[in-house]
Amino acid sequence: MKKNPYSLLFGKEPAQSIARTVQFNEIVDSFSGETSDNQIYMVSGVRGCGKTVFMTEILKHFAANDDWIVVNLNPERDMLESFAAKIASEGKLGNILKNAKINLSFWGFGIGYSQGDRITDIEVAIEKILRSLKKHNKRVLIAIDEVTGSKEMRIFSSAFQMFIREDLPLYLIMTGLFENIDELQNQNTLTFLYRAPKMALRPLNISAVATHYEETFKLDHDQALYMARLTKGYPFAFQVLGYLTWENNGDYTGIEDKYLQYLEEYVYEKIWSEISDGDRRIVYGIAKAEDHKVVSVRNVLGISTNQFNPYRKRLIKKGIIDGDKYGEVEFTLPLFERFVIDNYIDTER
Repeated sequence: MKKNPYSLLFGKEPAQSIARTVQFNEIVDSFSGETSDNQIYMVSGVRGCGKTVFMTEILKHFAANDDWIVVNLNPERDMLESFAAKIASEGKLGNILKNAKINLSFWGFGIGYSQGDRITDIEVAIEKILRSLKKHNKRVLIAIDEVTGSKEMRIFSSAFQMFIREDLPLYLIMTGLFENIDELQNQNTLTFLYRAPKMALRPLNISAVATHYEETFKLDHDQALYMARLTKGYPFAFQVLGYLTWENNGDYTGIEDKYLQYLEEYVYEKIWSEISDGDRRIVYGIAKAEDHKVVSVRNVLGISTNQFNPYRKRLIKKGIIDGDKYGEVEFTLPLFERFVIDNYIDTER
């Protein structure tokens, strides 16, 4: 029996996925230009929207090019030291760093490059490394997954700003929840991040999802389209529905309750715990409204447009609702209204 090609593990690139071609090409083209339009992208989206998988695809693209060095950093550690250590241990850069006489022995790595003066400031060390790489037409792409407004992240971001101001060949792609990226941007010393392109990952193309299911499970188009619409293009839902259908011998009927249970336990309960009581009340109004019209939601809650709009904007940025249609809102997450109705407790009563 063939192994189930769908994955329920977050962050791991699944065997089956739907490419985000337009957004992928935007970042690749921007970074790859002779004079880069941007040297940083911030990718946000709700949990389970595929941020890590999307970033991994971009990293693989650049890692295959000898002119690029790809470095993954852990936002919970000293990121400048980690960066210098990983660059110093990059085998294909050995001769470049050695000839540049960059001595990093003070930091416990790069012992082999001891001809030069020992460097004791990590930012100076990184700047020297990047200047040397620039002479050899090398570029460095740093990847940071699930950023927060931590002290380590703030220190690294300030240094990154300095490096790009010096026109050094350094590029950065970060992923994170909207609220975490927003917290980082609001730091007084990091205003340059407001100018950085922000890419909110939108739902997958429904037609592409339907075609995938049609080919994988040998369904007719209407059956595959039904499955695709049941996911709403939400990447984790695409994986869950595919996983359960595969386990059910290719039959998608009768698994809707289990499908919702997986979504709840893996994602929705976490999302619910992270939003405010006010956001929950608005979300409940959306779930209870007879249609997607904003006026219907406001009538359920008994609130004005001015009261509703701040919540609407925030929930859109968080990736929980879609407000593309004028005067309407709806959930981006499949079957989320059922979860909300079952879990909402009115704290104002």
